[in-house]
Amino acid sequence: MTRGTPAPETMTIHVPFRIVKRGGLKEMQLPEAATQPRRADSTLVTMVYRACRCKRVLELGEVATIAELPESKGIARCYMTRVMRLTLLAPDIVEAIRDRRQGPEATLANSMEPFPLTWKAQPVGPWL
Repeated sequence: MTRGTPAPETMTIHVPFRIVKRGGLKEMQLPEAATQPRRADSTLVTMVYRACRCKRVLELGEVATIAELPESKGIARCYMTRVMRLTLLAPDIVEAIRDRRQGPEATLANSMEPFPLTWKAQPVGPWL
């Protein structure tokens, strides 16, 4: 088409998919060869933001000790320890999570598994 010619009134697009019933819901499935867009685990992204925010509160001296942090934020201590654990991830991994560039296997559940504390020893594979 060029600028001088009008666009056709109708356009047909063929998208191969099938509808599958799962429970009481219908789900659209693309063929296996189709590329699926990467989906960032939004819970992981949120937790990384919270961890960085809590770390900053500690660094700025807004609370004297890490024990005061859950009280000041009004959250459970066990939740705080899980959140603060994410501050031990390597900076490039944290950046990938913040930018939502992490792979589909990088989930909050996976990040709660033990990982090496040294940045060089942390596996980049699941995160980027």
